[in-house]
Amino acid sequence: MSLTNQLQHKNSEYSLELKDAIEGMSKYQDKYFDMAIVDPPYGASTKANWNLDKKHNLEGFGGEWKLSSSSWDLLKGHESFEFTFQWIKELKRLIKPTGSIWIHSTYHNSGIVNVLSQIIGLEIINEVVWYKRNAFPNLSNRRLTASHETILWLHTGEKKRQYYFDHETAKKVYFIEDKLKMPEKQLRTVWDIPNNKSKSEIIFGNHPTQKPLRLIERMLLISAQKGWKLLVPFAGSGTELLAGLDFGMEVHGFEINKEYYDLANKRISHYFEEKVNQLKFSNG
Repeated sequence: MSLTNQLQHKNSEYSLELKDAIEGMSKYQDKYFDMAIVDPPYGASTKANWNLDKKHNLEGFGGEWKLSSSSWDLLKGHESFEFTFQWIKELKRLIKPTGSIWIHSTYHNSGIVNVLSQIIGLEIINEVVWYKRNAFPNLSNRRLTASHETILWLHTGEKKRQYYFDHETAKKVYFIEDKLKMPEKQLRTVWDIPNNKSKSEIIFGNHPTQKPLRLIERMLLISAQKGWKLLVPFAGSGTELLAGLDFGMEVHGFEINKEYYDLANKRISHYFEEKVNQLKFSNG
C-alpha cells in the first residue's frame, strides 16, 4: 500500500481505495457516475454492548450474535449533520441525471438525509421500507424490536426526471422469500427481505451493518444498466461492489477502515477467481 493509501489491486472493472469518502469523491469530474449506493455511518452506536449467547433458541438466528459500539458509527448532532451534508453534496455533483442514488438509513439519520437531500436539490423517487423478518431482538426489553430500515431512492435530474426505471422487470419479477411481492404485480415500497447472509457472503468475515446481497441486487435490477459506473462511497465489506460487478457495471469505492477494506478486497479477489474458474470449466 502506497503512502497515499491507493489500492494496489486494481483492474479495468473496479477500483477500491483506502481513503475517506469525501476526499476520494472530490477527485472525480462532475456527472462522472451513473449510480451511487450509499450505506453511511448511521450514528447509531452507543456505549452499550449487547450479546446473544450461541446457546439461544431464537428462530431465525444461526448462532451467537454481538451488537457493540463502533467508533466509525459514533456521529452525533452537528457533526452528523455536517458530514451528511458533505457527502450528499458530492453525490449531487457526481451522479448523472439519468441515474439514481440509493441511501440506506435508520431513524438515527433518516430525517437528516431526507431534509438535506431536498435542500440540495435531490428529488426523492421513493422511500423504501426494508422489512427484516429476522431482525435482531431488543435485548433491553425497553422498546419495540426494530425490524426495518429506510432506503431512499433519489435522482439528480430534479423536475426533468430522466432517471432509469425498468418498470416491466419490476412488475414481472418474483422473489421467493418476499411474501409481499406477487408476480405480474407492481413492486411496492415495502420489501420483505430477510437479513441473513449466505455462507459465501461471510466466508472471509463480515461487517456489523453488512447488507444481504439480494437487497442490493434488487436495487440494481430495477434501476441500473450494464456498463454503468457505480459509486460506493462507504464500501464496508464490499457487498455493493460485488453486486455491481456481477451486474456488469464498472464499480468504484472507498473505505476508511483497514479491516473492512481488506475484507472487501478478499471478497472481490475471490469473485474474480471464481469467474476465471467458471470460464476454464465452460471451455473444457
